[in-house]
This record gives sequence, structure tokens and C-alpha cells, in this order.
Amino acid sequence: MSASTGPTVPVFAVENRGGQSDFLLVCEHASNRLPKAYGTLGLSAAARNAHIAWDPGALGLARGLAKRLDACLVHARVTRLVYDLNRPPHAPGAMPAKSEIYDIPGNATLTPAQRTARTEAVYLPFHAALHGEIARRIAIGRPPVIVTIHSFTPVYFGKPRDLEFGVIHDADPALALKVVEQAQRQTELATRLNEPYSAADQVTHTLRLQATPYGLDNVMLEIRNDLIGHPQAEDDMAHRLAPVLRSALSELQRGRHRSA
Repeated sequence: MSASTGPTVPVFAVENRGGQSDFLLVCEHASNRLPKAYGTLGLSAAARNAHIAWDPGALGLARGLAKRLDACLVHARVTRLVYDLNRPPHAPGAMPAKSEIYDIPGNATLTPAQRTARTEAVYLPFHAALHGEIARRIAIGRPPVIVTIHSFTPVYFGKPRDLEFGVIHDADPALALKVVEQAQRQTELATRLNEPYSAADQVTHTLRLQATPYGLDNVMLEIRNDLIGHPQAEDDMAHRLAPVLRSALSELQRGRHRSA
């Protein structure tokens, strides 16, 4: 399933809708596709392929996890430079005029009408589709566990990052804490909580919008993108992280059962 800004410009896709897992996976920055209607945004081809335009490797990782977990996956099919789906419409970063060291000329002087048009074309269809998948599962008594999947650059503003796997939470840290615990137990990845970002950096919009109001277990995963730089690496990382997610959820559920 997909929706589009026009007849040939899809803005989201839903894969494995019938998946039987408790997990529902989300990849908001899956694509660097720039629809023709937006031109080049004044950017070079290199900038449009850089991490400012998407999360390299995140979609391949998400698909690998969806396969191993038998989970539904909802992902974007438009670059976050047109609209960053992990930001609310009023946030400057939703349609950024600058990202890290890159100016985005095509976003510098957007009118209210243009911002509204992008919100209607990209943000609203994506989040309506995701909400629909969540609501359908809640309706049949199977509230989903929301996992958003991202990647981050190894060097940010010239500073190298030694972190390999970041685990971020919104209001409820329960699942994130279990994911960190299991990642440290089962993998050699340098794993830390609420790095390289946290909810204080306004990066948990999707969780805050879609999971927190329903009291759904949720977590945001950030993988350093040099670790998922090609299809085999994406698949290998999915192989490493699928058991981590399974174990984290199982531990969380067992703990709740014991305390009930």
C-alpha cells in the first residue's frame, strides 16, 4: 500500500501488513527520493545523497528486522528534506532551511501555503497510515510495540562518534532500558541510552504522537551508518538485533507478569 503527492509520487509504503509479530516497525527517513515537483531544493547531487537527506542503511535494516520478526513495516518514500516525518508541522526541522553544515536553499523562504501543502502531501498521509495500522491492532486486542529505526553519521560537525548503537525513549523508558541491557549482553556493539540524541532534542515525535498516547511500549533505534553501509551489512545487523528486540520484549513482559 502507498500514498502519493500525485499519481506517480508515493510518500509511504506499508510492507508485511499481515505480520504476526507484536512489533510494528517504522522508518521515517528511509528514502532520499526528491519528487520532481520540488526540483533539487538548490542542492548538489552529492548533498541529496548525503545523510542530511535520509538515514542510509535504515530501510535495509528495517526490512531485515521485519523479515526476521514477521513484523509490519511502515516507511517513507520521500526525502526528509521535503518533510522530516519525525518532526511536527510547527518545528523548524520539519522543513529545514539548514541541516548540519548544509544550507537548503529550496526550504529557506517557504510561505505558509507551501508549508501547508507539504504537510498535506507528506506528513498527514504518512502518519494517518501509521495510525491506521496501530488502531487496527488495538481494535483486535493486539496493541503493537512501536520500534522506529534510524541511522546516524559517524562524524557530526567534524567530531567522530564512538557510539555504534543508540537506544532512545520518549516518556516511558521501560523497553529502551531492556534493549540496552540485551544489546550489551548479546552483542559487542557500543550501546548507550539516549545517545546520540534524546527526547530533549525533539527526535521522538513519532513515538510521542503514535505510541505514548495509547500507552504502547516503544523505542527508537539509532545505528551508526558505517555499520550498515551495504546490503550484506544491513542484513547482518538485522540478524544481530532481532534477538535483542525479542529478548528485550520478553524480559519486559515477564517482569510485568511477575509484579502483577
